[in-house]
Amino acid sequence: MLELKSIHTYYGLSHVLFGVSIKAAKGRIVCLLGRNGAGKSTTMRSIMGLTPPLKGHILFKGEDITGKRPHVIARLGIGYVPDDRRVFADLTVNENLEISEKKSGWNRESVYDLFPVLRAIRSRRAGNLSGGEQQMLTLARALVTNPEFMLLDEPTEGLAPLIIKEIEEQVIKLRNLGISILLAEQNILSAVNLSDYGYIIDNGHIKFEGSIHELKQNEEVRKKYLLL
Repeated sequence: MLELKSIHTYYGLSHVLFGVSIKAAKGRIVCLLGRNGAGKSTTMRSIMGLTPPLKGHILFKGEDITGKRPHVIARLGIGYVPDDRRVFADLTVNENLEISEKKSGWNRESVYDLFPVLRAIRSRRAGNLSGGEQQMLTLARALVTNPEFMLLDEPTEGLAPLIIKEIEEQVIKLRNLGISILLAEQNILSAVNLSDYGYIIDNGHIKFEGSIHELKQNEEVRKKYLLL
């Protein structure tokens, strides 16, 4: 469903991604693992058109989306949950969802059914929410754009264990509802619990790819790149 073909991404003159190739099949959760600064967020930004690659290609459902503007990519069916959440702090939960809501498919009521916590605080300003509540709101806001594929960048970062478990449950529900997911995580245990297939990135290079079972069996790779 999503394929990166040897992409090279730069920040100015700084070469950050070096020939990164990733595939994510329909109906699966694929994780991109690596330490802080390894290139996970840059990969997500490259896909979403926020930091387009200068070389290589990105295909979504067979269509080359390399270099397309972020709003065009979103309309094609890719939802993006950034690592810094970026909620509209002065707007209520309901207003944050309303501005992204489309006329068909997912809507505010259906995401409130998925995240009952948000229904209870729908009139509260997003800037007054806890970190976990903001993360749920960010996921819900991406959902009301009706994505077929979601990019989740560090969805459990900075959250308490109980909230992480709740976020994991929601991610599994999304997969079961037919939404494919590329998950970038430093929380290795969470990512492994959720994913079907995984990649490890280090210094902008893909160092490993394989099933989660293969990753669990490869102690050398885990110790070298994930410190596990």
